[in-house]
Amino acid sequence: MSSTKPVIVYGASGYTGRLVCEHLRDYNVPFIAAGRSEDKLTAAMRTNVAGIETADYEIRTVEHTVEALTALFEGASVVCNTVGPFSIYGPEVVEAALAAGVHYTDTTGEQDWLVTCDEKYGAGFAAAGLLLAPSIAQMYTTGEIAAQIALETPGLDTLDIAVFWGGSPTIASTQTILVNAALAKAYYLEQNAYQEWDPNAGLYNLAIPGQHELALALPWGGTSHPVWFKRDPRVANVKALGGVFNKALMQGVPQIVAAAIEATKDMTPEDRYAALTATAQQVMNQMPPRENPRINKSLDSVHASGPLGRAHVVIHGNRNYQQTGLLQAYAAYSLVQQAPRRVGFASGCQAFGHRELLGVLQTFGYVQDPIVTIHR
Repeated sequence: MSSTKPVIVYGASGYTGRLVCEHLRDYNVPFIAAGRSEDKLTAAMRTNVAGIETADYEIRTVEHTVEALTALFEGASVVCNTVGPFSIYGPEVVEAALAAGVHYTDTTGEQDWLVTCDEKYGAGFAAAGLLLAPSIAQMYTTGEIAAQIALETPGLDTLDIAVFWGGSPTIASTQTILVNAALAKAYYLEQNAYQEWDPNAGLYNLAIPGQHELALALPWGGTSHPVWFKRDPRVANVKALGGVFNKALMQGVPQIVAAAIEATKDMTPEDRYAALTATAQQVMNQMPPRENPRINKSLDSVHASGPLGRAHVVIHGNRNYQQTGLLQAYAAYSLVQQAPRRVGFASGCQAFGHRELLGVLQTFGYVQDPIVTIHR
Protein backbone atom coordinates (compact mmCIF):
# COMPACT_ATOMS: atom_id res chain seq x y z
CA MET A 1 0.00 0.00 0.00
CA SER A 2 1.39 3.39 -0.96
CA SER A 3 1.84 6.09 1.63
CA THR A 4 -0.63 8.96 1.81
CA LYS A 5 1.63 11.09 4.00
CA PRO A 6 5.03 12.57 3.07
CA VAL A 7 7.09 11.35 6.04
CA ILE A 8 7.49 7.87 7.50
CA VAL A 9 9.04 7.35 10.92
CA TYR A 10 10.24 3.76 10.99
CA GLY A 11 10.65 2.50 14.54
CA ALA A 12 8.24 5.12 15.84
CA SER A 13 7.47 3.26 19.08
CA GLY A 14 11.08 3.54 20.30
CA TYR A 15 12.41 6.32 22.49
CA THR A 16 13.97 8.33 19.66
CA GLY A 17 11.18 7.57 17.20
CA ARG A 18 8.64 9.09 19.56
CA LEU A 19 10.66 12.31 19.73
CA VAL A 20 10.88 12.51 15.93
CA CYS A 21 7.08 12.22 15.81
CA GLU A 22 6.71 14.90 18.48
CA HIS A 23 8.78 17.38 16.50
CA LEU A 24 7.09 16.51 13.22
CA ARG A 25 3.90 17.52 15.00
CA ASP A 26 5.61 20.83 15.93
CA TYR A 27 6.31 21.42 12.22
CA ASN A 28 2.76 20.42 11.19
CA VAL A 29 4.15 17.66 8.97
CA PRO A 30 1.80 14.69 8.39
CA PHE A 31 3.53 11.39 9.07
CA ILE A 32 3.15 7.64 9.31
CA ALA A 33 4.30 5.98 12.53
CA ALA A 34 5.58 2.62 11.31
CA GLY A 35 6.91 -0.51 12.97
CA ARG A 36 6.19 -4.15 13.63
CA SER A 37 3.69 -3.92 16.51
CA GLU A 38 0.43 -2.00 16.21
CA ASP A 39 -0.13 -2.20 19.98
CA LYS A 40 3.28 -0.70 20.75
CA LEU A 41 2.86 2.02 18.13
CA THR A 42 -0.60 2.96 19.40
CA ALA A 43 0.53 3.04 23.03
CA ALA A 44 3.66 5.04 22.20
CA MET A 45 1.75 7.69 20.26
CA ARG A 46 -0.97 8.06 22.89
CA THR A 47 1.18 8.14 26.00
CA ASN A 48 4.67 9.30 24.97
CA VAL A 49 4.26 11.90 22.21
CA ALA A 50 3.42 15.33 23.56
CA GLY A 51 0.60 17.03 21.66
CA ILE A 52 -0.20 13.94 19.58
CA GLU A 53 -3.91 14.84 19.62
CA THR A 54 -3.14 17.70 17.24
CA ALA A 55 -0.87 15.70 14.90
CA ASP A 56 -1.86 14.45 11.47
CA TYR A 57 -0.64 10.86 11.49
CA GLU A 58 -1.44 7.24 10.78
CA ILE A 59 -0.15 4.01 12.28
CA ARG A 60 1.11 1.27 9.94
CA THR A 61 2.63 -2.10 10.71
CA VAL A 62 5.16 -3.54 8.31
CA GLU A 63 7.45 -6.54 7.99
CA HIS A 64 11.17 -5.86 7.89
CA THR A 65 11.69 -6.89 4.27
CA VAL A 66 12.69 -4.85 1.23
CA GLU A 67 9.42 -5.71 -0.51
CA ALA A 68 7.14 -4.76 2.39
CA LEU A 69 9.06 -1.58 3.19
CA THR A 70 9.11 -0.52 -0.47
CA ALA A 71 5.34 -0.87 -0.63
CA LEU A 72 4.98 1.25 2.51
CA PHE A 73 7.38 3.95 1.30
CA GLU A 74 5.84 4.45 -2.15
CA GLY A 75 4.25 7.87 -2.42
CA ALA A 76 6.18 9.33 0.52
CA SER A 77 9.01 11.88 0.34
CA VAL A 78 11.33 10.76 3.15
CA VAL A 79 11.81 7.97 5.65
CA CYS A 80 13.37 8.65 9.07
CA ASN A 81 14.82 5.33 10.24
CA THR A 82 15.43 4.73 13.95
CA VAL A 83 15.71 0.92 13.85
CA GLY A 84 19.16 -0.29 14.86
CA PRO A 85 21.71 -1.71 15.04
CA PHE A 86 21.81 -0.23 11.56
CA SER A 87 24.59 -2.43 10.23
CA ILE A 88 22.21 -5.33 10.81
CA TYR A 89 18.76 -3.83 10.09
CA GLY A 90 19.66 -0.87 7.86
CA PRO A 91 20.21 -2.47 4.41
CA GLU A 92 16.56 -3.42 3.89
CA VAL A 93 15.40 0.10 4.72
CA VAL A 94 17.96 1.83 2.48
CA GLU A 95 17.26 -0.51 -0.43
CA ALA A 96 13.51 0.02 -0.02
CA ALA A 97 13.95 3.80 0.11
CA LEU A 98 15.93 3.76 -3.14
CA ALA A 99 13.40 1.45 -4.80
CA ALA A 100 10.50 3.66 -3.72
CA GLY A 101 12.27 6.90 -4.66
CA VAL A 102 12.32 8.52 -1.21
CA HIS A 103 15.02 10.36 0.75
CA TYR A 104 16.58 8.47 3.65
CA THR A 105 17.79 9.68 7.05
CA ASP A 106 18.70 7.77 10.20
CA THR A 107 20.09 8.25 13.70
CA THR A 108 23.02 5.85 13.56
CA GLY A 109 26.42 6.32 15.10
CA GLU A 110 27.82 3.09 13.66
CA GLN A 111 30.89 3.96 11.62
CA ASP A 112 30.84 0.72 9.64
CA TRP A 113 27.25 1.45 8.58
CA LEU A 114 28.22 4.94 7.39
CA VAL A 115 31.05 3.51 5.31
CA THR A 116 28.59 1.01 3.81
CA CYS A 117 26.14 3.80 2.97
CA ASP A 118 28.92 5.84 1.39
CA GLU A 119 30.57 3.08 -0.63
CA LYS A 120 27.67 0.76 -1.45
CA TYR A 121 24.57 2.95 -1.71
CA GLY A 122 25.72 6.55 -2.16
CA ALA A 123 26.12 6.45 -5.95
CA GLY A 124 22.67 4.94 -6.46
CA PHE A 125 20.98 7.61 -4.38
CA ALA A 126 22.94 10.35 -6.15
CA ALA A 127 21.92 9.02 -9.58
CA ALA A 128 18.28 9.06 -8.45
CA GLY A 129 18.55 12.61 -7.09
CA LEU A 130 17.90 11.36 -3.55
CA LEU A 131 19.55 12.13 -0.23
CA LEU A 132 21.17 9.36 1.81
CA ALA A 133 21.88 10.98 5.18
CA PRO A 134 22.67 8.56 8.00
CA SER A 135 23.68 9.74 11.47
CA ILE A 136 21.58 12.87 11.85
CA ALA A 137 21.66 12.92 15.64
CA GLN A 138 22.89 15.01 18.55
CA MET A 139 26.05 13.02 19.17
CA TYR A 140 27.21 13.58 15.60
CA THR A 141 25.39 16.49 13.94
CA THR A 142 25.81 18.98 16.78
CA GLY A 143 29.52 18.22 16.87
CA GLU A 144 29.69 18.59 13.11
CA ILE A 145 28.03 22.00 13.39
CA ALA A 146 30.89 23.03 15.70
CA ALA A 147 33.44 21.58 13.26
CA GLN A 148 31.92 23.40 10.30
CA ILE A 149 31.96 26.68 12.22
CA ALA A 150 35.65 26.14 12.99
CA LEU A 151 36.32 25.44 9.31
CA GLU A 152 34.89 28.82 8.38
CA THR A 153 38.42 29.95 9.25
CA PRO A 154 40.51 29.10 6.15
CA GLY A 155 43.71 27.07 6.35
CA LEU A 156 42.67 24.55 9.01
CA ASP A 157 42.97 20.89 8.07
CA THR A 158 42.83 18.93 11.34
CA LEU A 159 39.80 18.31 13.56
CA ASP A 160 40.04 17.13 17.18
CA ILE A 161 36.46 16.48 18.32
CA ALA A 162 35.04 15.68 21.76
CA VAL A 163 31.37 14.93 22.40
CA PHE A 164 29.93 14.49 25.91
CA TRP A 165 26.44 14.04 27.21
CA GLY A 166 24.60 13.59 30.49
CA GLY A 167 22.09 10.91 31.45
CA SER A 168 21.68 7.28 30.46
CA PRO A 169 21.48 5.74 26.98
CA THR A 170 18.25 4.14 25.80
CA ILE A 171 17.76 0.39 25.42
CA ALA A 172 18.42 0.62 21.68
CA SER A 173 21.49 2.82 22.11
CA THR A 174 22.96 0.42 24.68
CA GLN A 175 22.43 -2.51 22.33
CA THR A 176 23.98 -0.67 19.40
CA ILE A 177 26.97 0.48 21.43
CA LEU A 178 27.76 -3.01 22.69
CA VAL A 179 27.14 -4.85 19.42
CA ASN A 180 29.12 -2.33 17.39
CA ALA A 181 32.02 -2.28 19.86
CA ALA A 182 32.25 -6.08 19.72
CA LEU A 183 31.78 -6.64 16.01
CA ALA A 184 33.30 -3.59 14.25
CA LYS A 185 36.61 -1.76 14.24
CA ALA A 186 36.88 1.98 14.93
CA TYR A 187 38.79 4.35 12.65
CA TYR A 188 40.07 7.90 12.64
CA LEU A 189 41.20 9.87 9.58
CA GLU A 190 44.89 10.58 8.98
CA GLN A 191 45.98 12.25 5.76
CA ASN A 192 42.65 11.29 4.15
CA ALA A 193 43.06 7.58 4.97
CA TYR A 194 41.31 5.53 7.65
CA GLN A 195 43.55 4.39 10.50
CA GLU A 196 42.39 1.98 13.20
CA TRP A 197 42.15 3.12 16.80
CA ASP A 198 44.12 0.88 19.15
CA PRO A 199 41.44 -1.46 20.55
CA ASN A 200 43.52 -2.03 23.69
CA ALA A 201 44.16 1.61 24.54
CA GLY A 202 41.38 1.81 27.11
CA LEU A 203 39.96 5.12 28.30
CA TYR A 204 41.35 8.49 27.26
CA ASN A 205 41.64 11.41 29.67
CA LEU A 206 40.36 14.66 28.20
CA ALA A 207 40.36 18.23 29.45
CA ILE A 208 36.96 19.49 28.37
CA PRO A 209 35.52 23.00 28.62
CA GLY A 210 33.44 23.86 31.63
CA GLN A 211 35.02 21.68 34.32
CA HIS A 212 38.32 21.25 36.14
CA GLU A 213 38.13 17.48 36.51
CA LEU A 214 39.44 15.44 33.59
CA ALA A 215 36.76 13.53 31.70
CA LEU A 216 36.96 9.97 30.40
CA ALA A 217 36.36 9.23 26.73
CA LEU A 218 36.41 6.43 24.17
CA PRO A 219 36.56 6.36 20.35
CA TRP A 220 32.93 5.20 20.60
CA GLY A 221 33.09 3.17 17.41
CA GLY A 222 35.01 5.91 15.59
CA THR A 223 31.87 8.05 15.16
CA SER A 224 30.58 9.58 11.94
CA HIS A 225 32.96 12.50 11.59
CA PRO A 226 35.92 10.77 9.86
CA VAL A 227 33.55 9.41 7.21
CA TRP A 228 31.80 12.70 6.55
CA PHE A 229 35.06 14.63 6.16
CA LYS A 230 36.98 12.03 4.16
CA ARG A 231 36.08 13.75 0.88
CA ASP A 232 36.17 17.32 2.20
CA PRO A 233 39.17 19.00 0.51
CA ARG A 234 39.68 21.25 3.51
CA VAL A 235 40.21 18.39 5.94
CA ALA A 236 42.95 15.73 6.12
CA ASN A 237 42.80 14.52 9.74
CA VAL A 238 39.87 13.79 12.05
CA LYS A 239 39.79 12.22 15.49
CA ALA A 240 36.63 12.03 17.57
CA LEU A 241 36.21 10.87 21.16
CA GLY A 242 33.07 10.73 23.23
CA GLY A 243 31.76 9.95 26.67
CA VAL A 244 29.24 10.62 29.39
CA PHE A 245 29.80 13.04 32.24
CA ASN A 246 29.17 10.19 34.71
CA LYS A 247 32.73 9.05 35.37
CA ALA A 248 31.76 5.86 37.18
CA LEU A 249 29.63 4.78 34.24
CA MET A 250 32.46 5.47 31.80
CA GLN A 251 34.91 3.44 33.90
CA GLY A 252 32.65 0.41 33.59
CA VAL A 253 32.19 0.49 29.81
CA PRO A 254 35.54 -1.05 28.74
CA GLN A 255 35.14 -3.92 31.20
CA ILE A 256 31.61 -4.69 30.00
CA VAL A 257 32.67 -4.62 26.36
CA ALA A 258 35.83 -6.69 26.94
CA ALA A 259 33.91 -9.33 28.89
CA ALA A 260 31.24 -9.55 26.21
CA ILE A 261 33.82 -9.90 23.43
CA GLU A 262 35.70 -12.63 25.30
CA ALA A 263 32.54 -14.56 26.15
CA THR A 264 31.24 -14.56 22.58
CA LYS A 265 34.42 -14.79 20.51
CA ASP A 266 33.93 -18.43 19.48
CA MET A 267 30.23 -18.15 18.64
CA THR A 268 28.63 -18.07 15.22
CA PRO A 269 27.64 -14.55 14.06
CA GLU A 270 23.96 -15.26 14.80
CA ASP A 271 24.62 -16.64 18.28
CA ARG A 272 27.08 -13.87 19.04
CA TYR A 273 24.58 -11.18 18.13
CA ALA A 274 21.94 -12.83 20.33
CA ALA A 275 24.36 -13.06 23.26
CA LEU A 276 25.48 -9.44 22.90
CA THR A 277 21.86 -8.33 22.74
CA ALA A 278 21.13 -10.23 25.95
CA THR A 279 24.13 -8.60 27.64
CA ALA A 280 22.91 -5.15 26.55
CA GLN A 281 19.51 -5.87 28.08
CA GLN A 282 21.19 -6.68 31.37
CA VAL A 283 22.92 -3.30 31.29
CA MET A 284 19.79 -1.33 30.28
CA ASN A 285 16.36 -2.94 30.11
CA GLN A 286 13.99 -0.02 30.52
CA MET A 287 13.33 3.23 28.73
CA PRO A 288 14.87 6.24 30.49
CA PRO A 289 12.46 8.98 31.58
CA ARG A 290 11.76 12.04 29.49
CA GLU A 291 14.88 14.19 29.49
CA ASN A 292 15.48 16.78 32.18
CA PRO A 293 17.54 19.76 30.91
CA ARG A 294 19.25 20.02 34.31
CA ILE A 295 20.57 16.47 33.96
CA ASN A 296 20.64 15.67 30.26
CA LYS A 297 23.30 18.13 29.14
CA SER A 298 25.44 18.04 26.03
CA LEU A 299 28.89 19.38 25.20
CA ASP A 300 30.49 19.50 21.77
CA SER A 301 34.06 20.77 21.59
CA VAL A 302 36.12 21.03 18.40
CA HIS A 303 39.76 22.08 18.14
CA ALA A 304 40.62 22.80 14.50
CA SER A 305 44.21 23.43 13.50
CA GLY A 306 46.42 24.01 10.50
CA PRO A 307 50.02 24.95 9.83
CA LEU A 308 49.51 28.57 10.88
CA GLY A 309 46.13 28.77 12.57
CA ARG A 310 43.90 27.50 15.35
CA ALA A 311 40.20 27.67 16.12
CA HIS A 312 38.21 26.28 19.03
CA VAL A 313 34.42 25.97 19.00
CA VAL A 314 32.29 24.86 21.94
CA ILE A 315 28.54 24.26 21.90
CA HIS A 316 26.77 23.68 25.22
CA GLY A 317 23.29 22.20 25.07
CA ASN A 318 20.75 19.98 26.77
CA ARG A 319 18.26 17.18 26.09
CA ASN A 320 20.42 15.07 23.81
CA TYR A 321 17.73 12.76 22.45
CA GLN A 322 15.33 15.63 21.90
CA GLN A 323 18.04 17.33 19.83
CA THR A 324 18.10 14.17 17.72
CA GLY A 325 14.31 14.13 17.37
CA LEU A 326 14.31 17.75 16.29
CA LEU A 327 17.15 17.34 13.78
CA GLN A 328 15.39 14.39 12.18
CA ALA A 329 12.06 16.20 12.04
CA TYR A 330 13.60 19.33 10.54
CA ALA A 331 15.42 17.28 7.91
CA ALA A 332 12.11 15.70 6.89
CA TYR A 333 10.30 19.07 7.02
CA SER A 334 12.94 20.56 4.72
CA LEU A 335 12.97 17.64 2.28
CA VAL A 336 9.20 17.74 1.89
CA GLN A 337 9.51 21.31 0.61
CA GLN A 338 12.71 21.47 -1.40
CA ALA A 339 15.71 19.53 -2.63
CA PRO A 340 18.72 19.22 -0.30
CA ARG A 341 21.96 21.06 -0.98
CA ARG A 342 23.58 17.75 -1.84
CA VAL A 343 22.19 14.40 -3.01
CA GLY A 344 23.66 10.96 -2.51
CA PHE A 345 25.62 10.28 0.67
CA ALA A 346 25.84 13.42 2.81
CA SER A 347 25.77 14.55 6.41
CA GLY A 348 23.05 16.71 7.88
CA CYS A 349 25.25 19.81 7.65
CA GLN A 350 26.23 19.05 4.06
CA ALA A 351 22.60 18.52 3.08
CA PHE A 352 20.93 21.38 4.97
CA GLY A 353 23.65 23.82 6.11
CA HIS A 354 25.35 23.95 9.49
CA ARG A 355 24.21 27.47 10.32
CA GLU A 356 20.63 26.50 9.45
CA LEU A 357 20.73 23.46 11.74
CA LEU A 358 22.29 25.54 14.52
CA GLY A 359 19.41 28.00 14.21
CA VAL A 360 16.88 25.17 14.44
CA LEU A 361 18.42 23.86 17.66
CA GLN A 362 18.53 27.34 19.13
CA THR A 363 14.92 28.07 18.18
CA PHE A 364 13.81 25.20 20.41
CA GLY A 365 16.20 26.18 23.21
CA TYR A 366 18.41 23.11 22.94
CA VAL A 367 21.83 24.79 22.49
CA GLN A 368 23.55 28.04 23.43
CA ASP A 369 25.42 30.32 21.07
CA PRO A 370 28.71 28.68 20.06
CA ILE A 371 31.82 29.92 21.89
CA VAL A 372 34.38 30.57 19.17
CA THR A 373 38.06 31.32 19.75
CA ILE A 374 40.33 31.91 16.75
CA HIS A 375 44.14 32.25 16.78
CA ARG A 376 45.92 33.34 13.60
